[in-house]
Amino acid sequence: MSSSAEAVDLWVFGYGSLMWRPAFDFLERRPARLNGAHRALCVFSHHHRGSPERPGLVLGLDRGGSCRGIAFRIAAAKVEPTLAYLREREQITQVYRETMRPVDLIDAPYGRVRALTYLVDHSHAQYAGELPFETQLHLVRQGHGRSGANRDYLLETVKELEALGIRDKTLEWLATRL
Repeated sequence: MSSSAEAVDLWVFGYGSLMWRPAFDFLERRPARLNGAHRALCVFSHHHRGSPERPGLVLGLDRGGSCRGIAFRIAAAKVEPTLAYLREREQITQVYRETMRPVDLIDAPYGRVRALTYLVDHSHAQYAGELPFETQLHLVRQGHGRSGANRDYLLETVKELEALGIRDKTLEWLATRL
């Protein structure tokens, strides 16, 4: 993110744990859609929800499709500390690419904003790609890291998605088996 002489608010797109545990101050929390990427359990977690020896599996924004989530508007005065926090949280192993993308706000008033997003890096060693459901289930069951049990991460995400009226068949299938 570049610094400019004029401070402006920042939008951040959340699609996983940021939806239910943003842990930063925000002015607005709005339902939103990102086109060109979809939510997928495609990142081996070696820190927050697993370890290198017993990895967990967490969400990433992967290529193609679209993703409904939450857009958070951060006050200009809070942008720098929020970016520092997000980079510490999301970029601990550099598995995501930090980028600005257009995001559609899907409640009134409608609109399009540019939002900070974290897209999975396919060239990173922790990129898991599309795994069979049973493998995903095994990794979620075994994963436990600095931020807690991988199981709790998945169940909290499904709970938040349901509250937002968002269906994710893969995550729901996994949740019913945990």
